[in-house]
Amino acid sequence: MKSSGPADPPPVVGWREWLSIPDLGILGIKAKIDTGARSSALHTHDYEVYEDADGEKRVRFHLHPVKRRPRVELSCDSPVSAVRTVKDSGGHVEERPFILARVCLGAFEWPVEVSLTNRESMRFRMLLGRTAIAGHFAVDPGRSYLQSRSLLRSYDSIPVEKKES
Repeated sequence: MKSSGPADPPPVVGWREWLSIPDLGILGIKAKIDTGARSSALHTHDYEVYEDADGEKRVRFHLHPVKRRPRVELSCDSPVSAVRTVKDSGGHVEERPFILARVCLGAFEWPVEVSLTNRESMRFRMLLGRTAIAGHFAVDPGRSYLQSRSLLRSYDSIPVEKKES
C-alpha cells in the first residue's frame, strides 16, 4: 500500500509573468503577480456596459495589451459577471465591471474574475491578484518569468492601422 505523503507543492511564479487570455484575443500580456491585491485587473482605456437582445449584461472594451506598442489595439466583448466597488492601492474608490476570463500562464489554465479599469499610468497592463493565484501557485517575489517567456512576438503578425498625423 502506498503511503500518503504531503501534497505536491504548488508551482512557483515570479512577481511578474507573461500570460494570455485566448477568449478575448489577448495573445500575450505582461502581468504583475500581486498578493497584496485581492482582485485582478485588466487595463482598458474605455468600456461600455450594455444589455444584449436576451437581456444579458455585457461589456465592450478596447485595450492596448503591450504598453510600448500603442498601435496594437484589441476590441473585446464579454459577459459581465458582476459590478463592484473597488478601492485601488492609492485609496481611490471606483465602480468596476468584472468579467470571467480563462487565463493561460505557462502550462496552466484556469478561470479568473477580472475587473476592467484604466491602468494607463501603471507599469503593468494586468494585475493578477491573490484570489486568482490562491490554491494555484506560490509566488517568489525575487524572481520573474518563471512559468512564461515573452509573448511579445505574438503580435508581430497582426496588421495595425497607421494613424495619420
